[in-house]
Amino acid sequence: MRTLFSGDIGVSYGQFYVVSDPENPYGDASYSPRAGQTTGLCGAAVPGYLFLTSGLHTGPIGCTVELHGTEPEPDESWEEITEVSFRPVTPEVSLELWAGDGSFPLALDMVDHRVRHCVSGMSEAVERELECLDGLVIERHLLQFWPAPPAPDRLIKQTSTGAAYWHDLARKEPPPPTPEERAEAERRAREAERVAAEDALRREWGGRLPTERLLDLRGNVAGLRELAPHLLHALDRLPPEGQRAAAHWAMRRAYEEAGLDGVDWIAPALDAVEHGRPLPPPFHDRDSVARHLLGDPNVPDTTVPPALRWQTAAIRQQFLALPALYAAVEGDPLQAAVDALFAAAVTYGSDYGTLLAEARSLFPGEPGPATA
Repeated sequence: MRTLFSGDIGVSYGQFYVVSDPENPYGDASYSPRAGQTTGLCGAAVPGYLFLTSGLHTGPIGCTVELHGTEPEPDESWEEITEVSFRPVTPEVSLELWAGDGSFPLALDMVDHRVRHCVSGMSEAVERELECLDGLVIERHLLQFWPAPPAPDRLIKQTSTGAAYWHDLARKEPPPPTPEERAEAERRAREAERVAAEDALRREWGGRLPTERLLDLRGNVAGLRELAPHLLHALDRLPPEGQRAAAHWAMRRAYEEAGLDGVDWIAPALDAVEHGRPLPPPFHDRDSVARHLLGDPNVPDTTVPPALRWQTAAIRQQFLALPALYAAVEGDPLQAAVDALFAAAVTYGSDYGTLLAEARSLFPGEPGPATA
């Protein structure tokens, strides 16, 4: 026999515990720790957890925890004796006090154990509770563990009315769910989570679940989804050539709106994109294009006031249009359409609804509003 713990501990609310999962001591159980038992002083219905009850509500009690190699002989000098089965769910087993007031490690292997819980002084401790609050130790508990296969709980001895109350309370508790019932409850919970996630996704995507292809998109998909989720679904159902046409159309609209389509060094780049040719200089380098925009007096200089949620100040419209061209040459035609349309919408500013409504008429999909 080995003594794993011996000393006085302070109980609160008439309870203390043996815990084998410090991160989640009560597991995922939604039932009483005494569920299905005929004894109530040592609740063992929750795997890896013992709920121990004292007669004293608040104050010190004596506690000893022993580990035996085989079943010890019952000591009839104890006033209350019960037995339950217990198996740790992790190697970290400890004797725990209420609300983290104390923790004492117990060296128990992760095997099936039988636990004999012996108590004396329950009634006297209740009667002399004020003295106990001053430090007098009257109530004592003994926990004896030994290796043994699982078995029903057992009442060996009961003498006090307090113990009788807890035993009677345990017998009124419904039994814990069977493994099949737990599996069904877990299945229903997973299904509820799936449905809730789908509902949230539908709301985010305009009332319709997105395809995996849409979910995999990068770039400005979130921006266009905020403006016109139904248009995203319509673009997704287009064939690749239709998506590429949508990208070219959006590019043209953006550059027309910004007054760039007639600039002599910009028009050839738009034609090159639409005919699948390499971009002419200076479009091989975005910094160079920006310098040309700033340095060419023939380039219009107009600003767009803040229209979208993320915009905080007016921005030069010509720079807003610029990304539409580079988006249109994106290798993935759907990504190209999404990014070019978003760049065009930003270029239109507060009038983006006009652009998106026109896009809906040219690239139709399921019925729905043009904008969110």
